[in-house]
Amino acid sequence: MRPLTRLYYRFSRPLTVGVRGLVRDERGHILLVRHSYVDGWYLPGGGVERSETAPTALRRELDEEVGVLLQARPRLLGLYANFREFKSDHVALYLIEHGDYERIDRRSLEIAEYDFFPPDALPEETTRGTRARIMEFLMGEAAPDLW
Repeated sequence: MRPLTRLYYRFSRPLTVGVRGLVRDERGHILLVRHSYVDGWYLPGGGVERSETAPTALRRELDEEVGVLLQARPRLLGLYANFREFKSDHVALYLIEHGDYERIDRRSLEIAEYDFFPPDALPEETTRGTRARIMEFLMGEAAPDLW
């Protein structure tokens, strides 16, 4: 299914935009999700729809996927290009600190599980890109161009 999806996006949407949220709880632990359709742990987020701003898409995705209801405007950490999927994909990464959101219990068919993890004890299956974004944030490094 994924190869067909990639082919579809390559021809129908030559430029795609996505959002991810680096959501931290009161202990500084980071929220990760494991999707039902792909291996690995990721920062929550998704695609920006037509006529939707990136912050609006982030608000929608966090609510739908994990029940995070934003109460404050998130801070943009970086804008990245991701060309691994054979498309011109760009991802905006936002920081959401404890106190900037409320949580409700939310279950989604798209998300197999989610949890907050200490930055130094992420699940073994956390993706390389996710680990890199977390470490860049923790080390105060500037966002690179590529995801």
